[in-house]
Amino acid sequence: MSPCRLLLGIALSVFAFAAAPDGAAIYKQRCAMCHDHPTERIPARDILAKNAPETVLKSLTSGAMRQQGEQLSEEEKRAVASFVTAKDFGTAPIAAQPSVNRCSAPPAALTVTDADWNGWGHDLENSRFHPKPGIKVDDVSKLKVKWAFGYPNMRFTYGQPTVVGDRLYVTSGNGTLYALNANTGCVHWTYDAGTSARTAVSVGPAPANTGAKYAVYFGDDKAVVYAVNADTGAELWKIKVDDHPVARITGAPILYKDKLYVPVSSIEEVSGQNPKYECCKFRGAVVALDSATGKQLWKTHTITDPPKPFRTNSAGTQMYGPAGAAVWSAPTLDLKRKVVYVGTGNSYTDVETRTANAILAIDMETGSLKWSNQATPKDNFLVGCMAPGMGNCPKEPGPDVDFGSSPILRTIAGKKGIVLAGQKSGAVYGLDPDNLGKTIWKQKVGEGSALGGVEWGFAADNENAYVAIADSVTAKDKAKPGIAALKIATGERVWFTPAPAAGCTWGTARCLPAQSQAVTAIPGAVFSGSMDGHLRAYSSRDGSIIWDFDTGKPFETVNGVKATGGSLDGPGPSVARGMVFVHSGYGRIVGQGGNVLLAFSVDGK
Repeated sequence: MSPCRLLLGIALSVFAFAAAPDGAAIYKQRCAMCHDHPTERIPARDILAKNAPETVLKSLTSGAMRQQGEQLSEEEKRAVASFVTAKDFGTAPIAAQPSVNRCSAPPAALTVTDADWNGWGHDLENSRFHPKPGIKVDDVSKLKVKWAFGYPNMRFTYGQPTVVGDRLYVTSGNGTLYALNANTGCVHWTYDAGTSARTAVSVGPAPANTGAKYAVYFGDDKAVVYAVNADTGAELWKIKVDDHPVARITGAPILYKDKLYVPVSSIEEVSGQNPKYECCKFRGAVVALDSATGKQLWKTHTITDPPKPFRTNSAGTQMYGPAGAAVWSAPTLDLKRKVVYVGTGNSYTDVETRTANAILAIDMETGSLKWSNQATPKDNFLVGCMAPGMGNCPKEPGPDVDFGSSPILRTIAGKKGIVLAGQKSGAVYGLDPDNLGKTIWKQKVGEGSALGGVEWGFAADNENAYVAIADSVTAKDKAKPGIAALKIATGERVWFTPAPAAGCTWGTARCLPAQSQAVTAIPGAVFSGSMDGHLRAYSSRDGSIIWDFDTGKPFETVNGVKATGGSLDGPGPSVARGMVFVHSGYGRIVGQGGNVLLAFSVDGK
């Protein structure tokens, strides 16, 4: 090599080295303000560090932080991902491979029956109560782990399992939809959505002329809805239901006959932290799709008035409103009244809206709004606001007490309908669906807060509602974590069992007694997970604990992936055909992360 070429090569190498992005500097400039001082729903830096750099890069490219990632080059995103995880790219375990833990035999022919746990709430009324679970209350104390499945390149678990026949379908934070054998955990097939997906899936008849008998329907964090072949995982159709840059689907779409009802939420509450961002323009919505084609039949925004300019913020950026009222949870169907019920989240701005923090009733056929009952007016909230009116922060900030869980439709004395709704304020409501949603009763069961009260969901049999209380960030002298049973007809408290003192296998950090995971009930027993990793079953008669299992530990998995449990939060257990399925490790915010799916059966058989 000539001296000139050698010198040129050295110069280019020095230039490339000097120009390499500094991950630490990028993090300090763009990320530290939030992740070093986490509030509400912002994960702390040490939680981010548990991820593989590929996972953080995916979040910045196509996931929850994609809007922030748009401001960075590909090299800068890779640099900050390596810095925050303290890992190099390519060192994480290889993602799921078809040859690993592949089922040796094809699955039995699929048939959807009432013995399954299909979708979010088991039924169209979202009761989260399975009357025929295949397990008796006397056998609950004998539950043991039958198998464990580890998710590669993941440190937070997401979706709630759907059990149909001998199959288990589940979405994941790495964007992979898995079809597993429910009895063994072996893999029938996988489908890559390309971005994180957390919704429960619904299984129903497949579109005609596709060659498929049944289809699996779900949504992802980019507001895309999918239909895939339930037998093979082949894509049948997909459609984006909202064009807002940070719109997403967190609540499970619900299927009835030839229509799919899809809730739409967003993370514009996070985007609004940036004073240069024109906040806010997102409005929650419910979208009805033709299940055969994905064609939109109607779309109803939870806020009827479109956002308009209303003032400039302290940085001189134009602000818009009204905005917010995201639909975080699965819709509830009332076939008798032909109505869809949804709960909405908070407002994002000071512009008044009467449909945020409310229960809405929407006509199933036309999408027209039939009634609304607002529980907390002027709950104007953005994540990370330090002072009212600064940047995009509302001048009149609210407490952020969404209806984040699905309403439940029940019947009193076999004839009178009632809509039950749980709020992060710690209040539970009974509403009259035949009188424009008028409040019949209200019962306060927890102190409530942005991460308190009723978070992900509660359950109801024919007599009682079973409501878990989080109160994760509530002052200790006021917090009331635990679980209560309320009479459906009156709201009267039947029993309340305080959360046991937190005991975490991982230590005292992020070790909380909060019970924010969605509740699941069967005849005689109620399952409720805790942030300390304990899954407990309570007697539905008196609230006594009849079974307690600590999921927050390492497990040997059927697919060979190193897996550890953590906090129980988010989607709850699915109980069907004599087994209990649950994810352990939803630690995105205040809890401990993990990457395991656990399957329990009587005596582990």
